[in-house]
Amino acid sequence: MPEATIGKQHTAVKWISIVMITALAVIPFGLYLAGNAFWLDIFTRLVILAIAACGLNLILGLGGLVSFGHAAYIGLGAYAVGIPVYHSTYGGMDAIASYNGFVHLGLAMAVCALFALVTGIISLRTRGVNFIMITMAFGQMMFYAIVSLETYGGDDGLTIDLRSEFPLITLDNPVTLYIVCYLSLLALVFLLHRISHSRFGLILQGAKFNEERMGAIGVNCYRYQLTAFVLSGLICGYAGFLLGNFTTFISPEMMDWTRSGEIMFMVILGGAAALWGPVIGAVIFIVLEFVLSEITIYWHLYFGLLLIFSVLFMRGGVSGALSRWFNSSRSSGTQRQA
Repeated sequence: MPEATIGKQHTAVKWISIVMITALAVIPFGLYLAGNAFWLDIFTRLVILAIAACGLNLILGLGGLVSFGHAAYIGLGAYAVGIPVYHSTYGGMDAIASYNGFVHLGLAMAVCALFALVTGIISLRTRGVNFIMITMAFGQMMFYAIVSLETYGGDDGLTIDLRSEFPLITLDNPVTLYIVCYLSLLALVFLLHRISHSRFGLILQGAKFNEERMGAIGVNCYRYQLTAFVLSGLICGYAGFLLGNFTTFISPEMMDWTRSGEIMFMVILGGAAALWGPVIGAVIFIVLEFVLSEITIYWHLYFGLLLIFSVLFMRGGVSGALSRWFNSSRSSGTQRQA
C-alpha cells in the first residue's frame, strides 16, 4: 500500500501539529518579553525555512518530484529585495519604489515564476536521477550567475540597508516580522491542505504513483506537474523574500545546491507524506543545528548520520514513525481489551 498522502494525518501527528502550532505562537513572544530577543530571531528563521520546505514538499510529497535546485528560488526572492534597495542607495532608482514592499514581492514572484517555468518545461521531460541532476544544474547556473555580478557584491554578498515597507506594517520590528512569517506559514499550510484535496492535488498524487495509467485515462500529467513546479518555486521565492528582510544580508551562498539539500533534509526528516511534516522537520533541523554546533564544529557529520538513520529506519520520517507507533499502540490496546 502506498504511503499516506499530504493532508491525511493520523491522530498522533495531528496532536503534534496542534502542539507545535501553539508553541510557535507562544514561546517566541514569551522569550522575547523575557529579554531573550535572540530566540525570536531563531524562531523567525525556523518559520521561514519551514515555508521553503513546505514549498518543496508540494512537488516532492504530493508529486513525487525530487528537486535539488529549490534554493535558487530562495536566493532570487532575497535578491529581489536587495537589488532595488541597492539602486536606491547608489542611484538609478526612485527611492520610494525601491523600498516598496509590493515592488519587492512582485519582483520576487515574477522572477521566480519565470525561472521555475523555464526550469520546469525542460526538467519535467525527464524523470528519476536525470530530473534531479537537471534541477541541480539550473540551480547552480543561477548560483554562478549571481556570483559573477560584481555590482551586487558577487561572492561577498549584498547588505540590505532598509527592509521592505508596507502600509501599516513595519518589518523593522522583529515581532511584526515574526507575526508576518508565522501567519504566512499558517496560510500556506491551509493552502496546501486545500490543494491536496482538490482535483489538481489528486491528479498530482495519481501521477506520482502511476503516471502511465493517468495518461491512459486522458490526463495530461505534464501540465499539472509544471503548474505545481511553478507554484512550488513561487512559495520558495516568497520564503526568500522573507529571508532577505530577516537577515538584511544576502549572498549567492544561500542559493548553493547544499542549501537545497538542507531543505530536502527537513522534508524527508519530518515526513513528505504529512501536511505538517516539513514544519516538523524544520523544527528538528534548527534545534539540532543549534545544539550540535555548540558541541562540535563537525556537526554536519551528525546531520548526515541522522539522515541515513531516518531513511533506513524511519520510513515516512518522524510523521510516519509517529503514525505507525500510534497504530501499533492502538492495536495492542484493542487486543488486550479483547
